[in-house]
Amino acid sequence: MELNRGAIMKAYAYSKTGPAEEVFQIQEVHLPEPGPGEICVRMQWTGVNPSDVKTRSGHIPSAIPFPRVPHSDGSGYIESVGTGVSNFKPGDRVWVWNAAWGRSLGTAAEFVILPQAQAQPLPDNCPLEVGACLGIPAMTACHTVVSNGGVSGQTVLVAGGAGAVGHYAIQAAKYAGAQTVIATVSAPEKAKLAEEAGADIVLNYRTDDLVAAINEVTGGRGVDRIIEVDVAKNVATDVSLLCEGGVVLAYGSSSKEVVVPFSASIARNITYCFFIAYKLSDTARREAQKLLYSMLQSEKMIHNIALKLTLDDIVKAHQLVESGQVAGNIVLEVN
Repeated sequence: MELNRGAIMKAYAYSKTGPAEEVFQIQEVHLPEPGPGEICVRMQWTGVNPSDVKTRSGHIPSAIPFPRVPHSDGSGYIESVGTGVSNFKPGDRVWVWNAAWGRSLGTAAEFVILPQAQAQPLPDNCPLEVGACLGIPAMTACHTVVSNGGVSGQTVLVAGGAGAVGHYAIQAAKYAGAQTVIATVSAPEKAKLAEEAGADIVLNYRTDDLVAAINEVTGGRGVDRIIEVDVAKNVATDVSLLCEGGVVLAYGSSSKEVVVPFSASIARNITYCFFIAYKLSDTARREAQKLLYSMLQSEKMIHNIALKLTLDDIVKAHQLVESGQVAGNIVLEVN
């Protein structure tokens, strides 16, 4: 379909926060032409992330006007470009990031218009559905590995090693030179996913004594770095697992408030780094993207896409992410 001035596109949107089955509606949305420095992307796949679900439910407050088209991650083809765009031309394959961050029009739509900086070329060896997993899951994982001096020679613990971020984090840590990567999981089938990603040791946090097991692995020294999916739940255990001067890279939490064991932490010079992929600095984003592209081009990267649905299944997808029933990425085909 060729876009004309004043084109109308199909999108899923919500005009208030709440349960997915109550608030999502198909809407016809006016699509403006790309302005200076902007691109229009014909979406092929949109990724569903926990932060998308939390924003839609109201768990993450947002002042963005309604109606909102959700989802920050996605992939597709450049449809048209605005004046001053030199990085892309129509037909280029791209993945996009932060489409719904601070904006009301995300990737759960036939088209999205973005500043050209918020799109990246998708390597030819990567299927388009993979592009819908890169902006948050893969970039989060890569940042946890390259930040704070990197992981070369370190012993790294990845909490939730079968999850969307954890599965990538295992691979990124191994690729970036970690000496030993330990992953925690909650079930045997998830242990297999972590092993396939390259974890040297996989522990079941429900049945294994993590402190005893990691003391045995590290000779009582502890791990250098923990890539943490639920800092509120795990922070007390994390302190016991870290070496002197260890670091916790926390990208997720089951609670809005975290109680840090101060005395135990300061006695061991523990560093806590809280971050969200949406707000990485330009420098941090470039460093993470450099690692990501090297991994993508190696053709050894495993993408744990647990479920592929269509855009019309958006309610089901949000419910599955919200319930935590699926280990891996959920992507929706748009066109």
